[in-house]
Amino acid sequence: QVRLVESGGGLVQAGGSLRLSCAASPRTYTSYPMGWFRQAPGKEREFVAAITWSGGSTSYADSVKGRFTISRDNAKNTVYLQMNSLKPEDTAVYYCAAGISRRASSGSYEADYRGQGTQVTVSS
Repeated sequence: QVRLVESGGGLVQAGGSLRLSCAASPRTYTSYPMGWFRQAPGKEREFVAAITWSGGSTSYADSVKGRFTISRDNAKNTVYLQMNSLKPEDTAVYYCAAGISRRASSGSYEADYRGQGTQVTVSS
């Protein structure tokens, strides 16, 4: 069983920044790719970013490229999402995910585990 606990969400004005954290346990599962998804009201859940165990490879949704940065500290079993230049359309519940993979057929991202989510609200 993998437990993912997100923190760092909140209310911020457009153009501001937030850093999300995700603490993962048990430790052994952090050897898998981890990342973030988000879901806005009335919309489907969408992939945001992913990072390999070594941190040597990252992936981002086009909508956040250049603004968001994903990183991980395996010694602390923690994954981070630094979000800069936030826009009102970034408003969503952000979910930490473990065991992320990408379907070759559709290009969509999936995850074996997700946390409970943390709310991010960006005001205009």
